[in-house]
Amino acid sequence: MNHNNLTNGAGYLFDGAQLIFQPKFRLFVVVPILVNVVIFLLLTSLAVTYFNTATGAITGLMPEWDWLAPVVGVLGVVLWVAVALIAVVIYGYSFSMITNIIAAPFYGILAERIETHLTGTAPPPEPIVTMIGRVLIRELIKIWYFVSRGIVIFIGCFFLGFIPLANLFIPVILALWGAWCMAIQYADYAADNNRLSFPRFKHALGASRYSAWGMGGMTLLGTMVPVINIIAMPAAVAGGTIYWVRELRDLP
Repeated sequence: MNHNNLTNGAGYLFDGAQLIFQPKFRLFVVVPILVNVVIFLLLTSLAVTYFNTATGAITGLMPEWDWLAPVVGVLGVVLWVAVALIAVVIYGYSFSMITNIIAAPFYGILAERIETHLTGTAPPPEPIVTMIGRVLIRELIKIWYFVSRGIVIFIGCFFLGFIPLANLFIPVILALWGAWCMAIQYADYAADNNRLSFPRFKHALGASRYSAWGMGGMTLLGTMVPVINIIAMPAAVAGGTIYWVRELRDLP
């Protein structure tokens, strides 16, 4: 049976959301959620403040000529929507990156416990201090991958924006890149627990890319929605572990 499709990938997030509320996983979910709540309140406060400042500044740049009032009104709405979309994307990425670094050790343990629950066997044992160091180093590797590749992709999209018709594909490219990043982020906890190197993990994920886009895309949407993003991340860790068990761990 071919599991590699968008629907299965998206379903892993919902399967993970059901798992994390079981009592035996509660401790490793509650602590990251508390961290998420604090970061959520701080980032949301900053986002609202800077969003109002940005929209106010843009509106202030527009001329106040009476005969241009209808045009200015339409442009104001368009710019407001554009700024809002950019703010939502930045908000989602910032929230995800900060909480992943802080909560990484808990997510690593959560992935380990869920894999044991699903398969009956645990990843290779190691001291907790070693595990924390390993997980944090892996987070830095992932961040470097996201930033270095992301810069290239965003520069490419910038120049693509000047090409008629081709610029219509920019949202699709950015959405696929965002989904890919989320799949890497959350399926990697289980891969790292099983000592799979990052290059080999990316190769395995590439062989199952449709599921990766489905799972990552649904996770990206979840991280962009206030309140839902608080539980979306531990649910994504669980969903990524389910994805690892069902599709990735047996790939060459």
